[in-house]
Amino acid sequence: MRILVTAGPTQEYFDTVRFVSNPSSGKMGYALAAEARRRGHAVVLVSGPVSLPAPDGVEFIRVTGAAEMFEVCLDIFEDSDAAIMTAAVCDYRPARKLDHKLRKQARPRHITLVPTQDIAAHLGKIKGPRVLVGFAMEDHDHHRHAEQKLRKKNCDAMVLNGKANIGADDATVEILLAEGGWSRPQSGTKAQIAATVLDLVEELAGRGS
Repeated sequence: MRILVTAGPTQEYFDTVRFVSNPSSGKMGYALAAEARRRGHAVVLVSGPVSLPAPDGVEFIRVTGAAEMFEVCLDIFEDSDAAIMTAAVCDYRPARKLDHKLRKQARPRHITLVPTQDIAAHLGKIKGPRVLVGFAMEDHDHHRHAEQKLRKKNCDAMVLNGKANIGADDATVEILLAEGGWSRPQSGTKAQIAATVLDLVEELAGRGS
């Protein structure tokens, strides 16, 4: 299979040096890309800004903002069999970016934020028989929010993450299947979780073949 994997955060700039972002480390996405390549799949890893080295043998594309990630993913997905969307894409970006560094002043500054494009939801609209797996980072009403995201984005599965997983080498996740409901919580290294997710992707792809 040819598998698209997204990883890391996006950075949404409001001037030439400052941006809105989040603390995603990219470790889960990189582990997934490495595991998929180990199994012999062709892998394209689209990554936001992180300090991790690209896994051996994968096609690696580094991006910065949500708009750039959207365009790259749309192009790659066209010739892919599956997509695993682990990237922590910022939900909002500044409405405009200044062409210079904003000077500090002794008064409040107001920045207008506008929604970014929902990459997974867009791929869900056009996926056809392709496999789409999303990741949901939730800090309250975990199951309800993950279930809403699965339906909204038309994913085949949604992996529920928690705050404790951010930046860690280990993770605890639950997996919601569009046809099958919730799994039990699964804990392990991110490499072990990646193997579980790839088992699922291969199984889902087999059902559609």
